[in-house]
Amino acid sequence: MSTNWIDAAAQGDVPQDDVIGVAVAGRDIALYGVGDEVFATDNLCTHGHARLCDGFLEGHEIECPLHQGRFDVRTGKASCAPATEAVRSYPVKIEAGRVWLAID
Repeated sequence: MSTNWIDAAAQGDVPQDDVIGVAVAGRDIALYGVGDEVFATDNLCTHGHARLCDGFLEGHEIECPLHQGRFDVRTGKASCAPATEAVRSYPVKIEAGRVWLAID
């Protein structure tokens, strides 16, 4: 089965060492610029249902703005209480200055 890649944003729109929220294929997605890499997760915290794009990105961790739970943006894994359930993460590729996500 082939991967369905969807154009999510211009690479230049993803700020370095910060996060933005985008709508992709009817989903609310958070895009994280970490160094020269881009990562993607669902944009809704699994604990407090706040938008992660309103949180604080430090390295590879996003802190939820509501209760300060943290998630690893590379995997979506919860890394700090009160968050215990991972957020969904998505494969990312950069081609021709665009950020593409694999959303199945």
